[in-house]
Amino acid sequence: DGCEITNEIQAAWSRQELDYDAYSVALPSAPSVGLYFYTFRLFSAYGEIYACPGDGKVEFCADQRASFQFSVSDFLYDPPESIYGGIIYHIFVDRFARGGKVPVKEDARLIKNWPSVMPEYPAYPGAHLKNNTFYGGTLWGIEKKLGYLSSLGVKAIYLSPIFDARSNHKYDTGNYMQTDVMFGADKALRSLIKSASKLGIGIILDGVFNHTGDDSLYFNRYGRYPGYGAYQSSESPYYSWYDFKNFPDDYTSWWGIEILPRINPDKPECAEYFVGNGGVIDRYAAMGVLGFRLDVVDELSDKFVSAIKDRLSLHSPNSVLYGEVWEDASSKISYGKRKRYYLGAELDGVMNYPLRSGIIAYLRDEGKSKLRYALTDIINNAPKRIRDAQMNLLGTHDTERIITALAGEPADGRSMDYLARRRMTPEEYELGVRRLKMAYTVLATLPGIPTVFYGDEAGLEGYGDPFNRMPYPWGEENAELLKHYKRVGEIRSRASSVYAKGEFKLLVLEDDVLAFVRYSGREAMLSVVNNSNRDLRVRCQSSKLAPQIGASAQLSPHTSEIFKIKRNSNIHLDFIEKTRQ
Repeated sequence: DGCEITNEIQAAWSRQELDYDAYSVALPSAPSVGLYFYTFRLFSAYGEIYACPGDGKVEFCADQRASFQFSVSDFLYDPPESIYGGIIYHIFVDRFARGGKVPVKEDARLIKNWPSVMPEYPAYPGAHLKNNTFYGGTLWGIEKKLGYLSSLGVKAIYLSPIFDARSNHKYDTGNYMQTDVMFGADKALRSLIKSASKLGIGIILDGVFNHTGDDSLYFNRYGRYPGYGAYQSSESPYYSWYDFKNFPDDYTSWWGIEILPRINPDKPECAEYFVGNGGVIDRYAAMGVLGFRLDVVDELSDKFVSAIKDRLSLHSPNSVLYGEVWEDASSKISYGKRKRYYLGAELDGVMNYPLRSGIIAYLRDEGKSKLRYALTDIINNAPKRIRDAQMNLLGTHDTERIITALAGEPADGRSMDYLARRRMTPEEYELGVRRLKMAYTVLATLPGIPTVFYGDEAGLEGYGDPFNRMPYPWGEENAELLKHYKRVGEIRSRASSVYAKGEFKLLVLEDDVLAFVRYSGREAMLSVVNNSNRDLRVRCQSSKLAPQIGASAQLSPHTSEIFKIKRNSNIHLDFIEKTRQ
């Protein structure tokens, strides 16, 4: 929290390892819960030098500001083990599958041609758009597709907001206490939760608790809801939720978007509505949801986030609470304050955007530095409990479709009209499929839980919002991609003990090859990516601690594979040079 306490502790020589001297240091007392930074200062014949974090290894430099970090956590709740070893499937409800008979709101426009009509888009990013066109996806529709999701290895479904709202995306909440009627209302949600539970699948809701819509029960700018909203009267029970600079038209909104007035959940009456007896969290937890993903969690206070986790845990000790964080959440500073996400009283994990950035850069031949950062700093800075539950992803409703990001033409500020018309060429798409298979192999075998944005496994392409939100192409999926996603899901299921909570060791990360091992007990799984134009030979010779297995395999250029190996095996990777005729 901005406090700096400096302790210097003398290190002592402990042993010699090969040609190196090993030193150790003991902390004088067990540190309390918190985030700590430490520096190694060495006095040598060459003067005073410091240990510095390098490119995947420790280096030495003259910068006394160089530091490492570690978190001391005290987890107050049980881990969400029901989804360990599985997959999270992220669904934008209106665009996944139709089903059931639901009403169409009077100001909504329903698109009849499901797969092919481009959603309306603004003239430029940020321009006003009503977002009142719907494709008709419902919670009933999702329930009909549970068998398909189970075949992918899914253990949790993360739904885009389902609360009553005017828009198709539902981030402009109208009433937190009602499931939107166009999605099937509460009846459909309860039915989905019950049917999914029979298949071992939990439901995660999107918690948008930082702002509401101006067209809502709470703000009621247009008078559509009964009673008085904050915009209508300072006597409204919701008036204190909002920050009015000059009542009623000058108020704080999310990122200056007038239709999304911000609320303050730290106000007692606002907090009570969400985390009090019979509040929003109680309502949906009592229905049986597994947990929530918190939208823009860095704009919520630690007190409020921990209150949500506490409330969820009253209903289920294995509940899950994720947060939307785009950076390293272990040391996140928001509005001048260090956040406490990983210290045990708040989140179970975050959306791992740095991993997405690293995988894309690596497979687009833009170097390995971003991926190394994701596989070293991001992983090592998280307590293992967080690491096992991390929401690893390749795409979301806020990003380009992953196949476009991997092989498509960069958007580079092009007009919305251009992006709406632009499609990948056959050559780009073929390259995208090849790269996406490698990307998912990596994503699905790293520590954490792979999260699939609906339709990525089917090969949907598209640039950012709203072009990344096309309907799922039922019957027109890319068979090669879908087969790969299902195969990887089966591998995760068979080696669930390794992928649920197994350890991680990065073996090789070069521009042309990536290899790492996951292991638990005597079981181990090896992931290899050949990111080159040459054939790669993989040989696995066991060490003295394991039986001889002498395995050998060959990877074609730009492919990946997952191997079951013996623990402590020696891995050899070498490229095969083709002889010219």
